Amino acid sequence: MSSGDTTWIILSMALVFLMIPGLAFFYGGMVRKKNVLSVLMQCFITICVLSLWWILIGYSLAFGPTKGGLIGGLEWAGLRGVGLEPSSIYASTIPHQLFMAFQMMFAIITPALIIGAFVERIKFSAFLIFTLLWATFIYAPLCHWVWGNGGWLGKLGVLDFAGGIVVHISAGVAALISALVIGGRKGHGIRHIHPHNLPFTILGTGLLWFGWFGFNGGSALAANGTAVSAIVVTNTAAATAGLTWALIEWSANKTPTIFGVATGAIAGLATITPAAGFVSPMSAIVIGFSTAVICYLFVAKIKPALGYDDSLDAFGVHGVGGIFGTLALGLFASTSVNPDGADGLFFGNAGFFGTQLLGVGVTVVFVGIGSFILFKLVDAVIGLRVSDRDEATGLDLTQHHETGYTVVD
Repeated sequence: MSSGDTTWIILSMALVFLMIPGLAFFYGGMVRKKNVLSVLMQCFITICVLSLWWILIGYSLAFGPTKGGLIGGLEWAGLRGVGLEPSSIYASTIPHQLFMAFQMMFAIITPALIIGAFVERIKFSAFLIFTLLWATFIYAPLCHWVWGNGGWLGKLGVLDFAGGIVVHISAGVAALISALVIGGRKGHGIRHIHPHNLPFTILGTGLLWFGWFGFNGGSALAANGTAVSAIVVTNTAAATAGLTWALIEWSANKTPTIFGVATGAIAGLATITPAAGFVSPMSAIVIGFSTAVICYLFVAKIKPALGYDDSLDAFGVHGVGGIFGTLALGLFASTSVNPDGADGLFFGNAGFFGTQLLGVGVTVVFVGIGSFILFKLVDAVIGLRVSDRDEATGLDLTQHHETGYTVVD
C-alpha cells in the first residue's frame, strides 16, 4: 500500500463529491427562481439514495466478478469482501474500499447530470424511482463493460480514462431521451426562459472545474505522472473551450457572455474526460477548440431547429462533448503520453479509432433504448410530469412546500 497514492485518491474522492453541490448551483442558477430548490433537492437526494445503493448492490454489479463480461455478480454486495487491503484487480496500492468510494462519486454524479434535461416539470417521486432504476439497469452494466475486470468493451480495447462513455455519453443520451419523452416546459419555443441567478451558475462552474481535477487526475489511481498529465490537459481543454466559446459569441452576437464562457468550459471538461490520461497538452488545445465549435453549433443552431427542450443542454454539452471526446481519443491518443494506452489515428493506428467508434455506437444504442423503456415504465406506473397548475406554480412549492427566496417585511 502506498500512503501517497492513498492520500491522493482520498483527496480526489472529496473533489469529485464537491462537483455534486457544484452541479446543483450550476443547474440551479439556470432555472427560474420558483424551481431552484427542486434542482438542489434532486442533486442532494441523489447523493443520499445512490450512496446506499452503491454499497448495497451497485458496486458489486459494476465491479464485481464478471458474469460473461456483461455485469458484475453480487459476491461483493454489502461490501462483503471489500476491505481495507489493496485490490489486486483494480488498485494495487490503495485500499479496495477507497477505490469503491472513489467510484461511488462517479455513480452519483452521472444520473445527476440528467437532471438538466427535465428540470421544472418532473415529479419528485418519478425522479427518485427513475434514478434508482437507471443506475441499476444502465449505469452499472455500462460501467462494468468499460471499466470492470472482464467487461466486454474493455476487452475489445475501448478506452475511457475518466468517464466519457460511462459518465458523459450515458447521461447525455438519457437526457435527450427524457426531453423527448417528457416533453418541453410550458411556454418553451414561445417565450425565452431566462436563468434566474447567473452568479449561482458561475459559482457552480468554478466548483465543477475545481472538482474535475480529482475526477480526471484521480482516475490515474495513483499520485504519479499520469495524474499530473491528466490535470494539465483537463485545465488546458477547459480554458481553450471557454475562450473559444466567448470568441464565437463575440463574432456571432457582437458580445461575449459569462454564461457562454461557463458553458464552453464545462463542454471542454466533459470532452477531455475520456482522453485525459492519454493525450498531450497540445492535443488538448485542439480538442478544446473543436469542442467549443461543435457544442456551440449544436446548442445554438441544431437544438432550436429540432425544437426539443433539453432545458439546460445536458445532451448538447455532456452528450455531444462525451461523444466527440471519445472519438477524439481515437485520433490523438499517444503511447508516448501513456504507454498503457494506445496510439490513435494521427499516430498511425486507424484501428483504435474504429474501436472507439464502436464503443460510442454501443453506448448510444444501449443507453437510448434502455432509458426510453425506463422512462415509459415510470410514466405508466406513476406518471412523469407534474400537473400544468403545479408547473405554473413551481416545483419548490408544489413538490417540497419550500421557497428559495423569502421576502420579509
